[in-house]
Amino acid sequence: MMFKKFLSVSFVSLVVLGLLSFSAVMAQSEIGTPENPIQVYFVPSVEAQVIVSGGEVMAAALNEATGLTFEVAVPASYAATVEAMCASPDNSIGFIPAAGYVIANNRCGVEVGAAAVRRGWPVYWAAYIVARDSDIYTFADLEGRTWGYPDAASTSGFIVPSAEMGAAGITPGEGIQTGGHNQTVQAVYDGEVDFGTTFYSPPVMPGGAWGIGDLPEPYDLSIDESYVGEDGNLYVGDIQILDARQNLRETAPDVIDQVRILRISAPIPNDTMSFGPDFPEETRQEIIDALLAFSETEEWAQSIGSEDFYGWSSIVPIEDSAFDPVRLQFEILGMTEDDIFS
Repeated sequence: MMFKKFLSVSFVSLVVLGLLSFSAVMAQSEIGTPENPIQVYFVPSVEAQVIVSGGEVMAAALNEATGLTFEVAVPASYAATVEAMCASPDNSIGFIPAAGYVIANNRCGVEVGAAAVRRGWPVYWAAYIVARDSDIYTFADLEGRTWGYPDAASTSGFIVPSAEMGAAGITPGEGIQTGGHNQTVQAVYDGEVDFGTTFYSPPVMPGGAWGIGDLPEPYDLSIDESYVGEDGNLYVGDIQILDARQNLRETAPDVIDQVRILRISAPIPNDTMSFGPDFPEETRQEIIDALLAFSETEEWAQSIGSEDFYGWSSIVPIEDSAFDPVRLQFEILGMTEDDIFS
């Protein structure tokens, strides 16, 4: 009798424990709840506070559209962003550049969902910047010069320039990781490095569009004045500047007069909106659709659409194969994840 009673109690206990475990698993699987919010990670390519405040605007809009709960974070580095996504495979979204995506995809299967569009462009460029009065006038002049770059995992700030300089037989001097594109511009402005590499977005040209093959600086400073307009944006004459230098317009309004663009790189696939490898497919598409709708609202300009944030105009679907050229650059350079994230 005692054995039967023990068996009965044990069986009930096992059932209860099983139900509790099942409930816990189900609760964990229901992403987007206050108990299990979707983690939204942004790489720290611009000022963190700008990203956090703009990210919260986005999170609120997505919450209203989907009913899901989102939690915004800006990890300390590109590497930390990839690590965070891999650590949250079923509930993470990352706004990461091409190189970061390739690394995350290789490391834990992160999947691209969409790519940025900036003022009609599905691509962007790296800019090699120097002081306006620098004696660096050709690509070859970068040989042996001190180099400031944002982060070793930055596509436009490090990966692409490394590949291009390597292909040209150029070996720069000391490399200094500045921590961001803004900081790289500042380092060139302050004379702390001989040249820097940052992102380049084409300027807005009144009466016509900038095109591939045009000069990266389509103006003449001996004729046109650089200034911060009443709208708070940076201009040379009537041309609006959108490359990384414009992010210093408040603290260094003469940045155009002090920092010039030596050259720009070959086109680079735009930054991505990527998902953890186990992120539910149906929820993924729901969020992409909601973000696309959000891009049509005025609030978009207060979030990721702001030129002080990432300057995205919208998003478009993109396939993983679009990033094969970036993978090829890794192979050409012989670079591994450890080389980039060390």
